[in-house]
Amino acid sequence: MKKIVLMAMMFATGIGATAQDEVETTVAADVVNQYIWRGQECGEASLQPTLGIAYKGLSLTAWGSVGISEPADTKEFDLTLAYSTGGFNIGITDYWFNSPEERYFLYDANKTSHIFEANIGYDFGAASIQWFTNFAGNDGVNKDGKRAYSSYLELSAPFKLASVDWSATVGAVPYATDFYGVDGFAVTNLALKATKDIKVTDSFSIPVFAQVAANPSTQKAYLVFGFTLQP
Repeated sequence: MKKIVLMAMMFATGIGATAQDEVETTVAADVVNQYIWRGQECGEASLQPTLGIAYKGLSLTAWGSVGISEPADTKEFDLTLAYSTGGFNIGITDYWFNSPEERYFLYDANKTSHIFEANIGYDFGAASIQWFTNFAGNDGVNKDGKRAYSSYLELSAPFKLASVDWSATVGAVPYATDFYGVDGFAVTNLALKATKDIKVTDSFSIPVFAQVAANPSTQKAYLVFGFTLQP
């Protein structure tokens, strides 16, 4: 249903620890061998474009995913409005999928394919923490059949090893929701990712990445490979 890199969407626009003084635009696309998001299987090989604009810590990012090897994979289109200052960040994301309802502008609570999520977090430099909660739209339900306000907590730490950029991630769902397929607190995402720029010419390089991801809750593991195309 969704993706592995919500925070990558927010920070790909150039709003890191310091807000920029000029408008910055991001045009990029990832190609991945499989689409894994927060420990969930969301599709086979996929093309995932990004278009973003950022100014003084405020950013608006469009992100999508479409299957390459399996055309029947769910198509996704997300919009994220985010703000960052220092290490603090907040954001709201509108996720949309072409299932169960293909009409984008249908927002009926019982029919829509939109999911609205809020997030808050802090980047301490050596590590970051993020909390995400669905607050409207096609959310999951809890054990009582009521809206779950499905949430996800993630801790990540970047580090450098052998001239390669690495990140380690631990993600968990704090309470029951069929949105993440858990009956209570569950660790759903353990991931180790490496990224390295492959030089093509003196002025052009292609970032490639590989990630080992596991979901202890479902007892599944994945090896993801991809690359990013960006002017």
